[in-house]
Amino acid sequence: MKAAILGFGTVGSGVWKVLTENQDQIQRYLGEPVETAYVLDLRTFGDHPVSRVLTREIDDIVNDPQVDAVIECMGGLHPAYEFVHKALSAGKCVATSNKALVAAYGAELMRTAADHQTDFFFEASVCGGIPVLRTIRHSLAQEKILSVEGVFNGTTNYILSRMEQGLSYDAALAEAQVKGYAERDPEADVEGIDSCRKLAIIASMISGHTVHYEDIPTVGISHVTAAQIDAAKAEGKKIRLIARVTICGHEVDAKVGPEAVAQDHPLAQVKDVYNAVLIHGNMVGDILLQGQGAGSEATASAVVSDVLVALNDRKRKIFEPVCWTDQV
Repeated sequence: MKAAILGFGTVGSGVWKVLTENQDQIQRYLGEPVETAYVLDLRTFGDHPVSRVLTREIDDIVNDPQVDAVIECMGGLHPAYEFVHKALSAGKCVATSNKALVAAYGAELMRTAADHQTDFFFEASVCGGIPVLRTIRHSLAQEKILSVEGVFNGTTNYILSRMEQGLSYDAALAEAQVKGYAERDPEADVEGIDSCRKLAIIASMISGHTVHYEDIPTVGISHVTAAQIDAAKAEGKKIRLIARVTICGHEVDAKVGPEAVAQDHPLAQVKDVYNAVLIHGNMVGDILLQGQGAGSEATASAVVSDVLVALNDRKRKIFEPVCWTDQV
């Protein structure tokens, strides 16, 4: 089976690595190997093996009937949306780690996939390598999910963890940038936008209809002070950037913001760049998922996991139903 990778940055190069180095495991699952037939990128990569399959034209991929799966790793809304829509309309299955794309166009792209008898998967768009969405969608399909809360952003969690150790916000942010945990422009992370988009995806999945991230009250950590960290510590608490959605009947209550949580609370134990998600079902009770929420290899592993499930569905001609719609 053949796949194409859109974008060869942090995640795209990680996907290449997983498909290359873990081919034995992939073949064991699918019964056949997966070949990377194309990589779409505007740059050149010298003598890297990717140069042999490099293209700058999405139509090379879309019009090739031998390409079964498209893996979107470009990020942003455009042209990612247009490329994914084209791929799905051509009957290719698509996996993405692009939270902005899923939060904005998830319902539409799932419907496009269903209309063309294929799959659109996005496990890696929420908390990287932690299997949050598949747990909710499959393992807890029988449950009424009453609430989901968590630490969804590793950058902010690293900054808050370092502030607990005595650093100022500015010093902790600078350190995170040096270590590659924070972007040069950290706004999406530190102002809670990244967490908000992930929460919107989860809220949409458990409610069955689109929850727009723009409608979720969101506060970041840029105004958290050392004094607040110390005050929380004196009360036996830790400040974490918490994303939370609660379902009550047809009502969806979602918000993102810094909270002081008791030190024995599971989310208070999450340190540095790790993420954690606490799911509460009406029958199963509490389930805690924790792990690396970002990074090239962890995120790529989740993307390839989606690809394998989608390719297996393709072989059996069985496809996933739409998770949520645009109608309440």
